[in-house]
Amino acid sequence: MTFARRTIAADCMFEGLGLHSGAPVRAVVRPGERGIRFRLGSRIIEAVPENVTDTARCTSLGGVATIEHLMSALAGLEVTDAEVEIEGPELPGLDGSSQVYVQEMLRVGLESLGESEIPTLYERLFIQEPRWKIALGSGTGHWRYVFETGPWPGTQAYESPQVHRDYPAELAPARTFVLESELEQVRSMGLGRGLDESSALVLGSHGYLNEERFHDEPARHKLSDAIGDIYLAGAPIRFLNFCGERSGHTGNVRMAALVRQALLR
Repeated sequence: MTFARRTIAADCMFEGLGLHSGAPVRAVVRPGERGIRFRLGSRIIEAVPENVTDTARCTSLGGVATIEHLMSALAGLEVTDAEVEIEGPELPGLDGSSQVYVQEMLRVGLESLGESEIPTLYERLFIQEPRWKIALGSGTGHWRYVFETGPWPGTQAYESPQVHRDYPAELAPARTFVLESELEQVRSMGLGRGLDESSALVLGSHGYLNEERFHDEPARHKLSDAIGDIYLAGAPIRFLNFCGERSGHTGNVRMAALVRQALLR
């Protein structure tokens, strides 16, 4: 598969509170030419599945938590090369979505780095567990996610036939969410400290407890997260078809590892 390589045209700086830690954090995304790499002090961490260190509630890469929103934005804009400098334990939560990352990178512009090639993914990959499943194969960017929780909203599904086209307007703005019934548990675990009602959608037993951006915002956000996690494999999302049902970061990263292994054979 031949694909266009590109990076951002200038530095983009993002500051705010860590989504889970609540600590002040700073991230600078700089133009790159060596894939997507994170820099934490003197350490350089390649954005690949084998460098993932945790997938509980978020995706952590070499000790840098909550990378999925930025990785999703890079995938959605088809940015293949970038250097990300981090000050703090995780990426800033911003508005709880990938939207701010997308807007700022589009503001500074994107630059071409020519073309590159990766092998075609000839096999269809599938993971099924009792409570979730993921299927992925070569395709044209048809991505679908089925979100399920009960009793409300029950089952939601979001589907994009061309995810690289729809991403900026239809997926990037979808925010992280929390169930009202889990709020106390999340707080007791020391999570979500950088979120408020503007940056997290709260799902009650009969409806949203704050204003939603989309009627199916949870399904869209889960697909956006999956895009960020799968992009660790290094394959442009326009060349993949994906279907996830009730999957989370753990399953997504497992699939990213399978994709990477298949491409490196």
